[in-house]
Amino acid sequence: MTTTQTSPAPARARLSEWWQRRWVRIAAVVLVALIALGAPLNLTQYAVYQVTMMAAFAVAVLGLNIIMGYGGQVSLGQAAFLGLGAYVSAYGVTHGWNIVLVFVAACLVPAVVGWLIALAAARLRGLAIAMVTITLPIVGIPLARRFDEVTGGSGGLTVSFMQAPEWTGLATDQWRYYVVLAVTVAFFLLARNFLRGRMGRALAIVRDNESVALAMGVSPYRYKVLAFTVSALYGGCAGFLYLVGVQYVSPETLSFATSINILAAMVIGGSASILGSLLGGVYYVLVPFVAGQVNPSRAAMYSGIILLVILFVLPGGLTSLPRALRRLRRRRDDGPGTRSTAAAGPADDGGTQAEASSQTERQQR
Repeated sequence: MTTTQTSPAPARARLSEWWQRRWVRIAAVVLVALIALGAPLNLTQYAVYQVTMMAAFAVAVLGLNIIMGYGGQVSLGQAAFLGLGAYVSAYGVTHGWNIVLVFVAACLVPAVVGWLIALAAARLRGLAIAMVTITLPIVGIPLARRFDEVTGGSGGLTVSFMQAPEWTGLATDQWRYYVVLAVTVAFFLLARNFLRGRMGRALAIVRDNESVALAMGVSPYRYKVLAFTVSALYGGCAGFLYLVGVQYVSPETLSFATSINILAAMVIGGSASILGSLLGGVYYVLVPFVAGQVNPSRAAMYSGIILLVILFVLPGGLTSLPRALRRLRRRRDDGPGTRSTAAAGPADDGGTQAEASSQTERQQR
């Protein structure tokens, strides 16, 4: 009696085909948008603050992903651009600038600084460019403490802006969340269009093989400078969003530890992935909070353990989870068949030998 077992492959194929339908994707996007829009109306004030910080750091992680994940260049100074954007924003707010001008300055000043650094650093490779970017947060902290008339010195700057207009009927923390969300969505869409266009394809060629890029007429130096400048611009934007949520900036915002945490968030979320940048922002805020809830005195240790576990289980980051699950299902589906085939092989050989032996005995008789 033969038992027929239905393979789950057709079901997965139907699910994949179903997901490829346009209306299904649109419905998923609408659902996520409704959740994002309704979240601050149903969360506590501290939870709204945390989600706001997730969005702000997602922009910082995306900027780092542009230079490292898509551009293939090492950068360990993203915190310097984030801190510079926050300081420029605080300076503009304290001097009564228009909020639009504050935002533009917070993006452009780090972008110009990044462009100037990239003109020299883009000619370097490997550890050399890494050492150049490491110096940015290391030099930034003493400078921020020295020019205390502008930066507030070691005590930092406390500002108060982005208050909720009365016509909205929203609390201030909710209004700030919506502002940060709108800017984050806009910058993620810009990055998506940028990376899926000609610039993104050129960056991919430069990342994979600079010799091939030169043969195709693509200047590696030009696109490295471009990627570094865009990354710095996104860092400045993240600094503005950070100040919107926190209303405070200090020299510690530029620390090297912040750069390392942003880098870890990028790797955890997924390198060369826009969705991975968003997941990286969630990781940056959520994991330290959860670790602190378990044991505040050992929060750093628990965060490190979570980081190592994720890297061992998912070396490609959280975005590689669907691929990892598909591999596990494939091994599970192929395992029994492989074992049964291997087990049937010796049995068939044995049967053949027994049949040959019986024929020899009959011939001898």
